[in-house]
Amino acid sequence: MPRSSIKDEELYKRLREEGNSEEKAARIANAAAKEGRDKVGSRGGSAEDYEDRTVEELRDRARELGLSGYSKLRKQDLIDLLRNH
Repeated sequence: MPRSSIKDEELYKRLREEGNSEEKAARIANAAAKEGRDKVGSRGGSAEDYEDRTVEELRDRARELGLSGYSKLRKQDLIDLLRNH
């Protein structure tokens, strides 16, 4: 994502340092700039941790995201791929 489209650079940088992907960090930072950090922070989801999912569930998630090259990956490698796409 082009750097000029990031609306809250400080939040974006913090999210990237925490290990979030560029896409996720930009999405959160831009939503926070538009709606306010408190509002965005309070609407978090309730998805289960990747570690608690089966390999097949992780592969399904990779497929949903349009990722490739995941069919022969081990569980931890799938988790890394999903977190850093």
